[in-house]
Amino acid sequence: MSQDRKLRWGILGSASIAVRSVIPGIQQSSMNEVTALASRTLEKAEQTATELGIPKPYGSYEELLADESIDAVYIPLPNHLHYEWTLRAAEAGKHILCEKPLALNAAQAEEMAAAASKAGVHLAEAFMYRHHPRYTQIQDIIASGEIGDIRGIHSTFTFNSSGSDSNVRFHKDWGGGSLYDIGCYSISAARMILGKEPTAATVIAMFSPKHGDVDMMASGLLEFDDHIGVTFDSGMWAAFRNTLEVLGTEGTIEVPSAYVSPGDERSNFFVHVGDQRREVQVASSNQYSAQADDFARTVLNGDKALYGAEDAVLNMRVLEACLKSAETRQRITL
Repeated sequence: MSQDRKLRWGILGSASIAVRSVIPGIQQSSMNEVTALASRTLEKAEQTATELGIPKPYGSYEELLADESIDAVYIPLPNHLHYEWTLRAAEAGKHILCEKPLALNAAQAEEMAAAASKAGVHLAEAFMYRHHPRYTQIQDIIASGEIGDIRGIHSTFTFNSSGSDSNVRFHKDWGGGSLYDIGCYSISAARMILGKEPTAATVIAMFSPKHGDVDMMASGLLEFDDHIGVTFDSGMWAAFRNTLEVLGTEGTIEVPSAYVSPGDERSNFFVHVGDQRREVQVASSNQYSAQADDFARTVLNGDKALYGAEDAVLNMRVLEACLKSAETRQRITL
């Protein structure tokens, strides 16, 4: 493969996350370029494409998938559309980066992974945070034994969008709610750090009739082997937080901005051992660009995927168990 070959991307939709973060991240990466964008109307596609310097606007997703010059697609559509358009993209022979959560349930996720495998395309879930180099640093510190054996993890991701009149996250049948939207980050982070799957999930949630009966706040416990508990908060009707704490027998790792990385000193984290506290400097990095380059290395160079479709299926199984626990007020075994 030529060293100057770039992965050519098409974007299915003009969602805020795509326009604000993912498209600029791809454009600023080393191994990728955005060549097309589709929206539900050509006018909207042309407007967004012009604003972002994208050469080809399309007035339908089908037209973009039919473009043989496009190698990969990014799907930032509402959650309930991930399944359909991932299957259609795979059938069109496109590699796929799909926004989280991959699907509405584990059965859908398994079908999506199988379709990608059959088509010979790479499918990954867009958890950008885990491509940031600080998580390699964090895992190296844990592996070194500096904080001892892990005894627990606590993760938070909350914000307040309760005053919004029109929010796709307030549609229950569209995959709305805090667990689908941001609880999935805490689940993903716990699985990544521990390198294993939980055995049970217990979640209490506040379902709001004012917001389509979705869970506007959820607090959960994931049980792992070795008697490790992971606790987390996800909320769309609470003050903003996005933190991660790893508790060890000898110390802790504290990440004040765990999932949102501003690209400056706020991306640094802290290690506490005894009465010593040190700040770990993290190199400035656009985690959306890093995500795109990791994806491109898999597609263009044949590198082993850091996180592939199988990981997305496993995360969906845990997320589904959390949702079931919240709805039934029961502990769900996995």
